[in-house]
Amino acid sequence: MLRNISTYYPFRVTISILVAVVTGALWTNIFISYSVSRKLGDSIFWAILCTLLLPLVLRWQQKLYRQHIRRVLFMLDAIENNDNAIHFSETENNADARLVNQALNRVAHILYNVKSETAQQEKYYELILDCISTGVLVLNDNGAVYQKNSEALRLLGLNVFTHVSQLARIDSHLTRMLTDCRAGDKLQIPFSNERGTVNFSIRVSDITVRKEHLRILALNDINSELDEKEIDSWIRLTRVLTHEIMNAVTPITSLSDTLLGLTDSSPIIREEIRSGLQTISSTGKGLLSFVESYRKFTRIPTPEPTLFYVKSFIERMVELARHQYPDVPVTFHKNITPDDLILYADENLISQVVINLLKNAIQAIESNPASNNEGSIRIHAYCNEAEAVLIEISNNGPAIPADIAEHIFIPFFTTKEGGSGIGLSISRQIMRLSGGNISLLPGKETTFVLKFN
Repeated sequence: MLRNISTYYPFRVTISILVAVVTGALWTNIFISYSVSRKLGDSIFWAILCTLLLPLVLRWQQKLYRQHIRRVLFMLDAIENNDNAIHFSETENNADARLVNQALNRVAHILYNVKSETAQQEKYYELILDCISTGVLVLNDNGAVYQKNSEALRLLGLNVFTHVSQLARIDSHLTRMLTDCRAGDKLQIPFSNERGTVNFSIRVSDITVRKEHLRILALNDINSELDEKEIDSWIRLTRVLTHEIMNAVTPITSLSDTLLGLTDSSPIIREEIRSGLQTISSTGKGLLSFVESYRKFTRIPTPEPTLFYVKSFIERMVELARHQYPDVPVTFHKNITPDDLILYADENLISQVVINLLKNAIQAIESNPASNNEGSIRIHAYCNEAEAVLIEISNNGPAIPADIAEHIFIPFFTTKEGGSGIGLSISRQIMRLSGGNISLLPGKETTFVLKFN
C-alpha cells in the first residue's frame, strides 16, 4: 500500500514540504533558544537529521520526475527508429502515471502518423519525378546533387551522379554551364557522350530549404524536336521545288515529243530539229526522274507496325546486301541479344533503313581498297534498361569526318558521285514516323544507332 502511495505526485510533494517545514522550524527554534538561554538540548540533533533528510526527499521527488522524462526520451528514440510497436501501459493503478502514459501514447501515435505521411509524400513525389519525361536535377551552391530523377541520369548517361564535377570527364563545357547557371536562365547546350550528340534545353529555378539555397534544373532532350522541325522544313521546301519544277518541265517534254512527230522540213533541218528536241526531251525526262526521286522523301507512307523477330529480319537484310554487292569482300558479324528479341514496327519501312545503312557501309569499305584490313560490318541488336530496342550497325571503313557528319542527315547532301543525298534523310524520317530516331556515334569507326522507344 505504501509503495503505491509513494508513486503519487501529491504524496511526494507533501512529504517534501513537511520535511522542509520541520527543518526550518527546528533551526528557527535552535537559534531562538540559543539567543535566550544558550541551551541547545536535543533540538540540534533533529535539526541536523532533518537537514540531511531534505536532499534525500528532494532526490526522491526528482526520481519520479525522471521516470517520466525517460519515458518521453524512449518514445522519441522509438519514433526516430521507426518502431511503431511502442506502447505504454494505460492500466496502471497510479492515476497520474496512467494519464502520463495515455498522453505519451497519443503523442507517439500523432508523431508516427506525421512521419509516415511525410515519408509517403516523399515517395509519392519521387515516383512522380521518375514518371515524367523531363530530367530534374536539384543542386546546391557547391555543385552537390541534392536530388535527381531517373530521366536525368538517362539523359546524362550516368548510373550514379552525386556532384557536377563528375561530368568533367564527359563534357567540361556542360560542367561549367551547370555550375554557373542561375535562377531564371534558359539554356540550350549540346552534350556529347557515347550515345552521340544530345541537345539539352535547360530551365533553372531556385528554392531555399532548411536555410540552404538550391537550384532546380529541368533538362529536356530537344533533338527530336529539332529534327522534326528540320525535316518538316525540308519537306515543305521539297514539295514547293518539285511542284514548280514539275509544272515547268512537264509541258516542255510534252511539247518536244509533239514536235518530234511534226518535223517535215528538209532532211538536214529536220535532223537538226529532231536532235535538239531529243536533247530537250531526254534532259526533261532526266530532270523529271531526278525530281521524282526527291518526291519520295515527302511521300513516305504511314507506318503499319507489327511484331517481328529481329534475328530473322537482320539475317534477311544481310543476305539482301550480299546479293547486291557480291564482289565486295565483307564479313558480317551479327549479335542479337536475346535470340528471340522482338520489335514492334513497320518491317517494310525499317528494312529500307537497314538496307540503306548496310549499302553505305559496303560502299565505304569498297572505297578504301588500299586498306589491308578485311571489310567488316557488325550488327548488334539489344534491349536497354529502358526497354527500348537498339540496333547498332558499324563498319571498319573510313570514318566520316566531323565536318561532314554534321550534315549527313540533311536532304540532298551527299559526298558520293552520282548520289541523290536522300537515303539518310529518308531513314531519319522513317525512324521519326516509327517513334524512334537514328544517330551517328562519334568515334574512329562509323556506327549508326537505330533506337525504337
